[in-house]
Amino acid sequence: MSKLLFLRDAYVKEFNATVVEEIDGGLLLDRTAFYPGGGGQPCDVGTLSSTGSTWQVTKVGRVSGKLLHFIDGQPPAVGTNVTGKLNWDRRYKLMRTHSAMHILCGVVWRDYGASVTGGNMDRLKGRMDFEFETMRQELVAAIERAMNQEVAASRPLKVAILPRQEAFQIPDLIRTKINLLPEGIEEVRTVEIVGLDLQADGGTHVNNTSEVGRIRVTDYKSKGRINKRIYVELDE
Repeated sequence: MSKLLFLRDAYVKEFNATVVEEIDGGLLLDRTAFYPGGGGQPCDVGTLSSTGSTWQVTKVGRVSGKLLHFIDGQPPAVGTNVTGKLNWDRRYKLMRTHSAMHILCGVVWRDYGASVTGGNMDRLKGRMDFEFETMRQELVAAIERAMNQEVAASRPLKVAILPRQEAFQIPDLIRTKINLLPEGIEEVRTVEIVGLDLQADGGTHVNNTSEVGRIRVTDYKSKGRINKRIYVELDE
């Protein structure tokens, strides 16, 4: 199994690794900082290089439980030592966006007790669905103000990896309407915005809410009787 550097340190931009297996054109490395995607966050892209050769990493994903790096061109042989380098501008924007979505989730849960029913994100924009029966402009404006207050509060974000039994003793750890954690998982990674939000999450985040920047609610829609969607964007 690969050592997943992003689980404990989302700021690793470059790393050294060894190719340990090739599966259907995808490379398994002994360690990686590339995030494979999940929880609405897209996968990372970047490069692998070795002795003058460079390969573009166009996709990263899990296949049969293994995190594979898919590249353009003839792959390096098993045993090759490579240097991985993330497209950092893209990754950091996704980190800011993911943390913004947790701020949104935390504010809505704290102030209105609404569960998340779905969500997705891309660089500097995302959407999240909540169990609201009604949604009006005044409510959306209040949520936007509250989110930016949390950005201004410069709250630290902390990551922990806990035994499953310990993690599930935390009240409201799962904020989605459906528990998406696999039954057999033995450890649970949590992301905490100190003083606002604590939930199970496998994605990458900034270290402090101040890094997110201004959050703007750009639209909201009804997606069902008790399902309302909020769209947000971040400044560059």
